[in-house]
Amino acid sequence: MASGEGGGDPQAAMAGGEAEAEMETEEQEGPVLCLDLTSYQLHDLSEVEIPPTLEELDLTANRLSSVDPRIGHLAGLRKLSFRQNLIDDDAVAPLSSWETIAGLQELVLRDNKLKRIPDASIFKGLLVFDVSFNEISSLTGLSKVSSTLKELYVSKNEAAKMEELEHFHALEMLELGSNRLRVMENLENLTNLQELWLGRNRIRTVNLCGLKLIKKISLQSNRLTSMDGFQGCIALEELYLSHNGIQKMEGLSTLQNLRVLDVSSNKLTAIENSETLTRLEDLWLNDNQIPSLDGIEAALAGSREKLTTMYLERNPCAKTPDYSSTLKKIFPNLEQIDSDIIS
Repeated sequence: MASGEGGGDPQAAMAGGEAEAEMETEEQEGPVLCLDLTSYQLHDLSEVEIPPTLEELDLTANRLSSVDPRIGHLAGLRKLSFRQNLIDDDAVAPLSSWETIAGLQELVLRDNKLKRIPDASIFKGLLVFDVSFNEISSLTGLSKVSSTLKELYVSKNEAAKMEELEHFHALEMLELGSNRLRVMENLENLTNLQELWLGRNRIRTVNLCGLKLIKKISLQSNRLTSMDGFQGCIALEELYLSHNGIQKMEGLSTLQNLRVLDVSSNKLTAIENSETLTRLEDLWLNDNQIPSLDGIEAALAGSREKLTTMYLERNPCAKTPDYSSTLKKIFPNLEQIDSDIIS
């Protein structure tokens, strides 16, 4: 669904909503399936026509503090977005009893005023659920969300524990960044998970519970001191571990599908245990304590021909004479060294 920011005249928006619906009807000579009211700064929908045939309704970036009851009569509704509004727990509560819209597949309540996970149990075929950028202090309530879910977004909240996730067997994307999480747990049943985003938490130890299909992991800005724990993630393609306290490169030997590795802003003093990374294209090692380029060719022997981007700036080794030319000689297909694009 479309999203946007900005403003507009409320009166024009109300008229515009009706005009848009009428215009689409004339052009399509059929039912209106999508209504996009993004960025109209509407306080309510009282003067907006809501066609009963809608399948998608996007109300992003308005000033809505309640849910118009007419939405509850849209039997064909599949996607509904209230992103960036003023919806609180009481305002969203009626949704849980509107059986007519039980076929909803995508519900976006991102950037509102929620303090708890809303009741979404009525939506038996829900695929996407987004409650990021709220004030949610607990994941309690997720157990009522359908096991059909494929994408779950709860970033930028205040959750302290990973819980009520066990039934999401179909989940492919889990975003829990910017919370208060300290322990990675209750992931073992998420056997179809492909992306896990846990940046900006308080996690000290990696525990991925044997997730073998996962392709992208972010644990940036946590409290890790070790890279140990990723060995079982044999399908992993992108690993983001910047801004931690990692002192040694390790646990990489089984990650032979890895294309992107970001271990910048850590406490590394050597490039090591990376010889088997034959598909590595992007390597971010900037802002560490690597003293010289000695041994870098052997350490990255497996990806010598593959590497196209390498960041080593703000390491002692980046101050050595012929720094860039040495890297280009060792890695002939480099296209970027630090912020410099190689022509």
